[in-house]
Amino acid sequence: MNNVVLRLSNVKKTYRSGDEGSLPVLQGVDFTLHAGELVALVAPSGTGKSTLLHLAGLLDTPDEGDIEIAGQNTRGLADAGRTALRRDQIGFVYQFHHLLAEFTAQENVMLPQMIAGVRKAEARVKAQHLLGQFGLAHRVKHLPGKLSGGEQQRVAIARALANNPVLLLADEPTGNLDVRTADAVFDELLNAVRGQGLAALVATHNEELLARMDRVMTLRDGKLVERVQP
Repeated sequence: MNNVVLRLSNVKKTYRSGDEGSLPVLQGVDFTLHAGELVALVAPSGTGKSTLLHLAGLLDTPDEGDIEIAGQNTRGLADAGRTALRRDQIGFVYQFHHLLAEFTAQENVMLPQMIAGVRKAEARVKAQHLLGQFGLAHRVKHLPGKLSGGEQQRVAIARALANNPVLLLADEPTGNLDVRTADAVFDELLNAVRGQGLAALVATHNEELLARMDRVMTLRDGKLVERVQP
């Protein structure tokens, strides 16, 4: 396959503290993610899952190694270039929805589009369409505080997809939901990823979701390795 969306090559990251010295977290990660591929990241807390996602999402920079997004090497890329790549190519979903409380569901999905230069009317239509896909056509005018947990997370996923990213990064996207709601939300996330041909890297502790993934990766001794499924 040559449709590589994310490539990590010998990525290393160490956190340093004046009192505690240094803590190596990632020690030479190599990983390739293709369009249309859904990969799970499963590892114990404190092993570097969030660090890896932050690096892949250009929210942090590695000490060593290369990170390529859609064929573009980000090494040495200026802040403006990194911001543009995040905005145009990457969608993020977190355990907590992080919706803006003073804006409606529709406005939350419109905002990233408008930041990217999309006209307000066009952004509104796109937001209504996405929210409708997630069964929220009747909730577009509601503030986040008036939505259930599952509805809030659906809005967050719609927002992540608003700018047609090529890469979706999700950190425990259903970890804050009850089992039944988590199952339904993950089904919708999976359908969206498959339908749009995105590359998705999803950190999760939910073992029941793993059978639906193309691959399952884990962190071992600071390196990313494929976990053999039973």
